[in-house]
Amino acid sequence: MRARNTFVAIGDSFTEGLDDLWDDGSPRGWADRVAERLAAGRPDFSYANLAVRGKLLDQIVEDQIPVAERLRPDLITFCAGGNDIIGFHCDTDDLAARFDAALARLVATGAEVLIFTGFDLRKMHLLLRRLRGRVACYNELMRASAERHGCRVVDLWAMDVLADPRAWSLDRLHLTPEAHERVALRVLEVLGEPVPADWRTPWPAAEAPRWRARQQSDLVWFRDHVMPYVRKRLRGIAIGDGYLPKRPELTPVVPMVTPVDAEHPV
Repeated sequence: MRARNTFVAIGDSFTEGLDDLWDDGSPRGWADRVAERLAAGRPDFSYANLAVRGKLLDQIVEDQIPVAERLRPDLITFCAGGNDIIGFHCDTDDLAARFDAALARLVATGAEVLIFTGFDLRKMHLLLRRLRGRVACYNELMRASAERHGCRVVDLWAMDVLADPRAWSLDRLHLTPEAHERVALRVLEVLGEPVPADWRTPWPAAEAPRWRARQQSDLVWFRDHVMPYVRKRLRGIAIGDGYLPKRPELTPVVPMVTPVDAEHPV
């Protein structure tokens, strides 16, 4: 097994950790959860998370990859392109070509690099389901990049447990704490690290919401999340403006367990 004493996470809100929060309101997310478990038994372990919400692929390449090249960690996770995919226009071939060039730079550092597919949107609202073809196409092009560069792939598309509405927060774009935990378990599994639980564990049985409740929920989502997002994009306002990486340098990790784990075990 390769040494994994230093870990750098690169990406957007998915990797930053929205909407999985520490008690102080700061984002935790799957990457922090992975770092906590990798730190166990590794007294010299350190971790940086360069991800910033709302960032497009080119912004991640410009702002985050040079830092990873400077830090030269043992392990890098790289998830990018999701915000490009949900944009008004997206050329997936061009996006994938730029992703491939970025991936080549990360692999050249000598790090072990993990990439992520996009989620399967088949059970999402029609507005999101219409992007399913883009995501599927981009996924296959990223898989080809991973094969060329000898990288492992964390297949989010195949994680059926993430198709459950309970995996998604109110904006339907970010994972709940329980879903971040499942992604963390999947990442550890791909790495061949010990896992304390099975991410495939079914969600508890629940009664399906009535038609009227679903319609009301869709209207609230469209009013409170879709329209504000569209207005910002039309005005050229980036979601990540003013935000900085939460862990810009490699620093030690103190394993912690929040009430989230105790209340919502997988």
